[in-house]
Amino acid sequence: MKLLYEQILDFKKQYPKTVTWNRLKKHCSVIEQHLNPGEEVLYAFVGQKNEHPLDWFSTCVVALTNKRILLGQKRVIVGYSLNSITPDLFNDMQVYRGIRWGKLTIDTVKEVIILSNLDKRSLPEIETNISEFMMKEKQKYAQVKQD
Repeated sequence: MKLLYEQILDFKKQYPKTVTWNRLKKHCSVIEQHLNPGEEVLYAFVGQKNEHPLDWFSTCVVALTNKRILLGQKRVIVGYSLNSITPDLFNDMQVYRGIRWGKLTIDTVKEVIILSNLDKRSLPEIETNISEFMMKEKQKYAQVKQD
């Protein structure tokens, strides 16, 4: 399995119009230190964690693991931010495609997360990976509830 940083670099090479600020390795380290034992990254991408297309300084790394979605952001001065979305908290996802960039909205039970300035060609790949994982995992949660 590739390291998270290598997956992010592959994503950037494949979709170079995605707007990201430097420090991708530091953003990746936030996620890596919060991976649980037995948890592995299945898919990763990078974008801006905001809804404003002109705000390019909110870069975050998004990792889809075999258990949840993690969003990691290293702050410039001190500290970091980490969001964890488990399948039972995931509600819905919306994809918006504009002229130049795309935007992904992830609706959870507690909050709405907006990832913007994504290369518009990356949207189908991102949507497919997240949707397939969540549909499969939500079925497991439904079976557990019935039992």
